[in-house]
Amino acid sequence: MRYVAVSALSHEGLLRDHNEDSLVIGPWTICAAVTRTPETLVFPLGRPVVVAAADGLGGHPAGDLASTLVVQRLSQVGPQLDDEATVHETVAACNRLVHRESLRESDRVAMGTTVAGVVVTEDSVLVFNVGDSRVYAIDGPDLVQVSVDDSPPLAAGQTHTPIVTQTLGGSPDLTTVEAHVSTHPLDDTARFLICTDGLTDTVDDDAMARLLDEHRGGEAAYELWRAAMEAGGPDNITVAVVELGTD
Repeated sequence: MRYVAVSALSHEGLLRDHNEDSLVIGPWTICAAVTRTPETLVFPLGRPVVVAAADGLGGHPAGDLASTLVVQRLSQVGPQLDDEATVHETVAACNRLVHRESLRESDRVAMGTTVAGVVVTEDSVLVFNVGDSRVYAIDGPDLVQVSVDDSPPLAAGQTHTPIVTQTLGGSPDLTTVEAHVSTHPLDDTARFLICTDGLTDTVDDDAMARLLDEHRGGEAAYELWRAAMEAGGPDNITVAVVELGTD
């Protein structure tokens, strides 16, 4: 039997007083909460399985609510996400949902979130994102970013920027978003990393690649989180390692 295993954790980091990241794995969600150790879930390969991280916008109100709304919606519709068009439509619907809910209370106006994830189908992987949360393909010892950052070009000497040019919500007015969606082949050795910028802003791609080459499953998720914490843990950290296998 072919299966997909997902090992993940979500943590507030060392400097934030709460977690505004949320995570969806199939029907299961972690909504703006904290896990102390990685959780691993296994699904038979067949119906689409969605795995995604949403990072509530810092400096905006109610980022935890915005990220929660998105992962909850993805958990509900995940089995229907079987092609690029459906993913585009669902992300656009999430954007409208976050904006609509932002208008219900005055202290929610302009709340917003990023999102990045994969949908694992029987024969392919759909990769999608809006914002600067990321998806990487793990190809042996190599780590290849397959999402597209919505951020301005880096200036000389910059390794990252806090500016995002496209988010779900994030404005008092409803704006149109265009998710980055791509389709990738699936084989029995496929591995993917999904994470928020609490990891990528503190741990460079080469260091992440080394850890992912040395570790699998929950150990890999834990070691990535630990590397971000040892680098100061200045932001919320959410990590999900997606691996294909056979039994």
